Amino acid sequence: MRAVVYHAPGDIRVEEVPKPLCGCGELLVRVDACAVCGTDLKSRQHGNPRIKAPLVMGHEFTGIIEEVFGDVVGNFLVGDRVVMATSVSCGQCFYCRRGWRNLCENLAPMGFSYPGGMAEYVAIPALALEGGHVIKVPKNVEAKYAALAEPVSCAVNSVRQCGVQKDDTVLIMGAGPMGLLNALVARAAGASVVILSEPNPLRREQAEQFDLDRIIDPEAEDIEKIVRSATDSRGADVVIVAAPAVQPQEQALSLVRRRGTVCLFASLPVGKSTLTTDSRTLHYGEIRLIGSSDSTPDHVREAVSMIATQRIPVEKIASHSIPLDEIEHAFELMTGGMALRVVLQCATSC
Repeated sequence: MRAVVYHAPGDIRVEEVPKPLCGCGELLVRVDACAVCGTDLKSRQHGNPRIKAPLVMGHEFTGIIEEVFGDVVGNFLVGDRVVMATSVSCGQCFYCRRGWRNLCENLAPMGFSYPGGMAEYVAIPALALEGGHVIKVPKNVEAKYAALAEPVSCAVNSVRQCGVQKDDTVLIMGAGPMGLLNALVARAAGASVVILSEPNPLRREQAEQFDLDRIIDPEAEDIEKIVRSATDSRGADVVIVAAPAVQPQEQALSLVRRRGTVCLFASLPVGKSTLTTDSRTLHYGEIRLIGSSDSTPDHVREAVSMIATQRIPVEKIASHSIPLDEIEHAFELMTGGMALRVVLQCATSC
């Protein structure tokens, strides 16, 4: 089969590799769509020590079950469309026992520990089925949209942790695809005002197609004045920082109300991740400062529901759909900021 294989930083190849062999309790899935994540781009540019190279890349995938091997956990049949909570958890550690599977001590992600979905076929490990990581998708959902269930689920996680509710004012800092998904999920959760801050003019232009109340250029406008004007001087109820940059992550505390929540959704590079914060602002404002990483099967189920019922316009997020062999073009589109999510067509429609 054809697959995108990671060998080393700067060395990613489209190759012919053996079709996966499945063991008892596993599924063979014919992949028809796999989105390209920012993590995939960073792995290509800078490498990733978590990838057990050489390995098939891709974790934002969907496909049709082609074979069921033995007694699998769950009611899965040939012909079902599925997606995954692709960071496979052990189910036994301290965090798994508490339902925090995304924080598993033995996390084994597809495309990092297991061969991923940038291929014509992928084998779903039995451990993933045992942990509920495989989720069915309604037949009315197109493959290129189903592939976005994983990134949508990450936004579901952050918005839930922030406790976004009806009539909230939410500020999103960063208008990349994940910032936009956080904005869309926050709106679906009931936020009445959603403000987006983004210095890149191309990203701001892309954001104009979405249902947002205000798009700010923080380099030309006073973001604190705008946010306070929209909230009777209180500050936003929730600030989600989806920009991997120090300045917005440090500024967020000055933009949230007392007893509000600041979520660091984006991470900073290793060795450059230290922030300077005013502890008095946290203390006297009783502000919640949290992080959000990855997602659980429950988050993915909610993401699938949101996509299937058209509560979020994923068709606008899936900006490009190209053949598997054009993975380098996908990276070019992402590097140039021209794409939100590029979806690879891995196989002909099942």
